[in-house]
Parts: sequence; C-alpha cells; structure tokens
Amino acid sequence: MSELFENLYIFEMANNHQGDVGHGLRIIDAVARLAREHRVRAAVKFQFRELDSFIHPAARGRDDIAHIPRFESTRLDEGQFRQLVDATRKAGLVSVATPFDEPSVGLCQALGIEIIKVASCSATDWPLLEEIARANKPVIASTGGLSIYEIDNLVTFLSKRVPELAIMHCVSLYPTPPEQHALNFMAKMIRRYPYVTVGYSGHEAPDNTDVVMVAVAKGARLLERHFGVETESISLNKYSMSPDQADAWIAAAERARAIQGADDDKHVSQKEFQSLLELQRGVFAKREIGRGEEIHREDVYFAMPCQDGQLTSGQFGQYRAHFTASRDYQPDEAIFEHARQDKYTQMRGILHDAKGLLYEAGIALGDDISIEVSHHYGLDRFRETGCVLINSINREYCNKFLILLPGQKHPHHKHKQKEETFHVLWGDLEVDLEGDLIHLEPGDKLLVERDQMHAFRTRKGCIFAEISTRSIRSDSFYQDQRIAEMDPLERKTIVEQW
Repeated sequence: MSELFENLYIFEMANNHQGDVGHGLRIIDAVARLAREHRVRAAVKFQFRELDSFIHPAARGRDDIAHIPRFESTRLDEGQFRQLVDATRKAGLVSVATPFDEPSVGLCQALGIEIIKVASCSATDWPLLEEIARANKPVIASTGGLSIYEIDNLVTFLSKRVPELAIMHCVSLYPTPPEQHALNFMAKMIRRYPYVTVGYSGHEAPDNTDVVMVAVAKGARLLERHFGVETESISLNKYSMSPDQADAWIAAAERARAIQGADDDKHVSQKEFQSLLELQRGVFAKREIGRGEEIHREDVYFAMPCQDGQLTSGQFGQYRAHFTASRDYQPDEAIFEHARQDKYTQMRGILHDAKGLLYEAGIALGDDISIEVSHHYGLDRFRETGCVLINSINREYCNKFLILLPGQKHPHHKHKQKEETFHVLWGDLEVDLEGDLIHLEPGDKLLVERDQMHAFRTRKGCIFAEISTRSIRSDSFYQDQRIAEMDPLERKTIVEQW
C-alpha cells in the first residue's frame, strides 16, 4: 500500500471555488487549519476543464443545460490556478486535480499537481484515461455508478500504467441517502484488489459522521469530501461541508481509527490481563504435595481468587500439559508451576497457527493432503527455524504449499534432482539464492534450479506454493552439518491430518 495515500483527507473545493481566487485561498486556509488541529495529512482538490473545447459551441452560454452555467461562471486561467496550487503547497497540503479533458492533463503537469484524480463520470472515458496514464503520476479513481466489471477494467488498465493507484468507493447521488451507501461493496473491492489502496469518497449529508466511521471500519485508507466556506454571498450545497462540519467529520474518522487499533494485532494490556485474572480460578493443593511429585487432577482443586503468577485452571487443563512440583505444597496452598509441554502439545499449537494463516489468507487446500512440520533444530526452536509443508500432489510433477509463521526462517539447502518454482500467495518472503537476496510479494515467482543453494525467511508470515519436479525425501542437502547429518525423520514430523 502507498504511503502517499495512507490516511489522506482530500477536500474538494465546493462549487469550483466560485471562480474566485480569493475565495479559493480562504478554502485552502481553512483546510490547512483543520490539518494542523487534527495533525492529519490533507489535500486540496481542484477541477480542470479547457472550457473552449470541453463545451460544444452550440451549448456555450446556455442556462438550460445542466452544469454549463456553473462551469462557465467559475472559469480561471492558468495563472490563477497557479496561485491556488502554490498556496496549497506553501500550506503543507497535497495538491490533487481532476482533469476532465486531455488539455487539462497537460495543465496538471504544468502546475506540478502531485496526484491526478479520475472522476466517476470519466472512469470509462478511455481517451482521457490513456492521457492520464501517460502523465505518469499517482492516480486516484472514483467508481460511482460503475459495475464491478467496469471497475475491473479500470483497475487493470491503470495499475499497469501509473506509479501508484488508489480507487474510491463512491455513490453518485447528491446527497446520498443512508440506505444507498453500499459500504459492504467497498469491503469487496478491498478483497478483490489487495494491491491497490481503497478509499471512500462521500456525498452524504455534511453533518453525518456515522458513514465515515463505518467506512473507516470497513477498511477505507483515504477519505474525500466536498468542502467550502460560507460567506454572506456564498452558501454551500446539500453535500458540501463547512469547516465546523469537516472538523466533526475528521474527529469521527480519527475516533474510528483509534477504535480499530494501529494494526491488526491484539495487544493485551496489563490492566486487561489483571481484570480477567481476578475472575479466573486458580489451582490449589488438595493435599500435601512433595517436591518432585507429578501433580495430577485429583491432587488439586480450582477456586478464586487467582494470584498473579499462579497456575490457572485453564493452564492446568490445557491439552496434555504436565506439571512437577518444584517445592513442597501444603493443602489449600496456591500452586505456582510451569507446564512441561510434550510433543503433542507443541505440534497442536504449531498446526493451529498454520491453519490460522490459511484461514486469514482465504486459502482452502482440501482434505487430500499430508503435512510435514520441519523443525531443523528441534520443536523448541521451531518458531525461529522451520516451516509447515503441505503435500498436495507428488507425481512426475509436485505441488506443495509452504507456511512460514511470522519471523520464521528456513536454513540453507539445495536439491540435486528437484527443480522448483516458488509462487508467493500471501505475505512476504525473502529468498537468499546463491547469495542474492530477493524480496517477493504476493504474485511473485522465483525459479530455483538444481544445485542452487537457497534459504528463505519472512517478517510477517508467508504462504507460498512450491511447484517442482517430483519430490524425493532424501534430495535436500543442508549447508549446516548438524542438519545434514540428521535422518530426515529426525528433523520432520509427519502429520496425516489437521
């Protein structure tokens, strides 16, 4: 995802800045104040049209055709637009412009506009899209009124031609009724285009802050609204926000981000841990227990309150945990011990984590598989070094899926009979191929030829397919002699089913 687009607030000048440079400067000042007060990144968006060619000669000056009077009455020349763009830049704001025709793309270039915006009405205007692509600037495209197939075409075309791309879920009704926002569709776009930043461009009533909170919760990474400043002679339309309304809108979006959390991890605070501990049952000795004795279920009972560090009933009963008394215990005394995990318990935790990554990635493997857990330095060090291999097909050709947990690595090795191609499906992968470090992302492929020494690792976790010639169990030759001297079954555990 692009840092340029991340959490960017875009403010489109309402009513084309009234065709007044002074009023445009007032709008820019108001946006700059909001950005400072909320400590957010903000952008001002302009609209460019070469009116002498954009409007048909027969339509010029007519007030009975929609939009023509507004466009003509708000005309600015290049010098006036330059004043506004320079003021935007000086205020520390990002400059965005929507060109509605090919000459206006040239104006974006001439003024140094940072991001080009494709309006919903232009999202199927292929001559204009081709000209925008040739500008080689970051692009944000709105999708109001487009079917999913039209959005597919737009994303496919632009993602191959522009340096950075974002698309905006948008409903082209002004203002948009609450039941028409279709924010579940935006969530579908996020799943459908994981390599593109997805945002929300809103046209709801300007005092509505519920929609933006839902949009953020659904995954919108950047947000856009029409924005203006009222004066004695200038009023705003029904879908444009005033500075006060924008202030509440940004605050609502930032509250939603705070509620979501900074990332997709769950961070359990000490306060939360303590509040749960106060309600959990602790383990207490039912009889005298001597040091060195195995502690069994009939030797203990469970009761509250549980002390900090005391063994809980949940820990005692989890899987096949075993406990040995490290000291003598008297009846009714709290038990403070740590579990000795057997191989069964360790393997169960490993397989649960691997399945969890498959669920998160949305990858279904079916039941006709076998599973190998590679633990080159033992199960105790598996989360540092190792991987889970899913054997799907092994004929003259072979297909495996390899799962690496966050922070995990697989040591240097090579194959003499097998040639393989890695195809990353999810997460991040760094491969050391004969000393060259190669960074792979979803969709990337890498050929590993016979006798090429290679190792790989991940930061956040990875699932990749290994497509190869037939796999032979004795065909892995490790650089580390400690691993090389092991029987393959010493460094692997075979699991027939999850």
